[in-house]
Amino acid sequence: MAKTIGSIIMMIFFCSILPAGAADEIKTSAGLLQIKCLGHASLMFSFNDMVIHVDPYSRMADYAALPDADLILVTHQHGDHLDTSAIKQIRKPETRILCAAGCLNDLPGAEAMANGDTRKLDGIHITAVPAYNLVHKRKDGTPYHPKGEGNGYVLEFGDTRVYVAGDTENTPEMKALEEIDIAFLPINLPYTMDAKMVTDAVKALKPAVLYPYHFAFGTTDLDELITAMKAFPGTELRIRNKP
Repeated sequence: MAKTIGSIIMMIFFCSILPAGAADEIKTSAGLLQIKCLGHASLMFSFNDMVIHVDPYSRMADYAALPDADLILVTHQHGDHLDTSAIKQIRKPETRILCAAGCLNDLPGAEAMANGDTRKLDGIHITAVPAYNLVHKRKDGTPYHPKGEGNGYVLEFGDTRVYVAGDTENTPEMKALEEIDIAFLPINLPYTMDAKMVTDAVKALKPAVLYPYHFAFGTTDLDELITAMKAFPGTELRIRNKP
């Protein structure tokens, strides 16, 4: 019994679970950052008076009921990341859209970011990071996400660096990133990473907070990740989107 109670206490200490739509608040040197994990790869950041949507997807939220976007980030052209219907509901005339080049045909007026490109918007510095598969491939040998097609993004909110990895595995470019405070890393096979790949990335990135994302409760087994993350007491595991 004592061992069981100890395990529960440890779980509460390093792993927090909140339902879908709940907001986390992060204090940065430039203001309060609010984070909402809407489901799958869809995120919403609120920073001072600015609203940033990442990979809005209609299946994850009622976008007509959400705040309009000042900035929309799209990681790549797959339909669960590039949803023009969701984007239409949150796009204002002045909304800026940054995306991978393969998305431009579906997003008139958007700006393409190649891997390594940088932008700055209202004091927020944004860097596009390569997002691609190293191991997992389709039956014809083509990676689910070929190198050069997709982006992850590092966003700097004051002194806080947030990495949204996109659909990727634990690439050398990912593991070379420095001073990442908050990391959103995908975990769902065969398209992105398994628990071992995620923890390999955590070992390199050393984020204060890890949000596993791009998963689905009931189909993605997070138990292996929860167990493996006990080896990284310096990183808080935050699991969101629980129904």
